[in-house]
Amino acid sequence: MTRTLILASNNAGKLKEFNDLLAPIGFDLRTRGEFKVPEADEPHCTFVENALEKARHAARVTGLPALADDSGVCANALGGAPGVLSARFAGEPKSDARNNQRLIDALSPHADKSAYYYCALVFVRHASDPQPIIAEGRWDGEIVAAPRGQGGFGYDPHFWLPALGMTAAELSPEEKNRLSHRGQALRMLVEKLR
Repeated sequence: MTRTLILASNNAGKLKEFNDLLAPIGFDLRTRGEFKVPEADEPHCTFVENALEKARHAARVTGLPALADDSGVCANALGGAPGVLSARFAGEPKSDARNNQRLIDALSPHADKSAYYYCALVFVRHASDPQPIIAEGRWDGEIVAAPRGQGGFGYDPHFWLPALGMTAAELSPEEKNRLSHRGQALRMLVEKLR
């Protein structure tokens, strides 16, 4: 039996990535846009709280189970910034190029360029679910000033993976999904849902 599950996102890449792992365990993943769910506010200072806010919002509007993620890059020398503000680090309108430049500028006086991508995934059965299922993933690397690679998005061209000798933007989509913070969290979620 297949159950409809709302993804609190309209990102086609996330939909495919998540669907590849969720369809085999009986979920038909649909985007919030298909159900005309407006974008949720993200007022919190943690990834988990923002993901929970988005999942509850999508479940409330649709009456269906919902899945949401919140993720970003955290630089250790900056106390975890940009963190939950990753998508809007350089302000509105959103711009990957401006966000990357602001991060590079903020890190320039620091010797420590270590950073990590973090992802929180939250699954709710209904809007007032008292026991949401939470899965997390973390992917460690470093921020480099010169971009490399054409793949990925966001901070990927500047997210250096020392063990691989390349940036996240130089990985194939399959390799990125296998290694990334989001891939880790999704596999953990699937195990919990089983």
